[in-house]
Amino acid sequence: MNARNASKTLNRVRCGLLLLWASAGFATLAPALPAAETRSVVFFGDSLTAGFGLENPSAESYPALIEQKISAAQLSWRVVNAGLSGETTAGGLRRVDWILRQPIDIFVLALGANDGLRGVNPADSRNNLQKIIDRVRAKNPRVKMIVAGLEMPPSMGTDFTQAFSAIFPAVAQKNAATLLPSLLEGVGGSAALNQADRIHPNPAGHRVIAESVWRVLRPLL
Repeated sequence: MNARNASKTLNRVRCGLLLLWASAGFATLAPALPAAETRSVVFFGDSLTAGFGLENPSAESYPALIEQKISAAQLSWRVVNAGLSGETTAGGLRRVDWILRQPIDIFVLALGANDGLRGVNPADSRNNLQKIIDRVRAKNPRVKMIVAGLEMPPSMGTDFTQAFSAIFPAVAQKNAATLLPSLLEGVGGSAALNQADRIHPNPAGHRVIAESVWRVLRPLL
């Protein structure tokens, strides 16, 4: 190889190395595309949320149906069904710290039905709900809250039923939370949408609840 050809070859090598260096530099400087962040929505409730009496609560309860809607919408959210049959607001306050071991982005508070059926003083129920919200926000300051309203049957007495139903809008307003006026809207009292006990929704009832919850939840996702 003569000197002229050797010089050309050397120049080509230098250009190739320069291009490799530039490509590597740009690759290093270019920002990586962030992976889709999976956030969580927690449904914190009682047997109505847990899906008591359903053959397959993991697929038929309203939180499970919400999860299906989220998946169909291709949204990066996971659903946690933290419903516990028989739970009262006092019981929820005792166990909420266990739920708070995980980060929470949206917290759906659906407790109070068992308080009402047991005739618990509405002031005590409201106080417990407030303490639950305080603990959730202390651990997750940016959490979005949904408060699900409930109503008692007229047989509980006018004074009690009015005081009970007033709990939920008051709690929602105080905490700048989104209010779902009635978790059982269109379901409560319907024989076709409830199980034989006339208290717990059947699969069709849970589908109605899921639609009501979805209308309130979807804008927050």
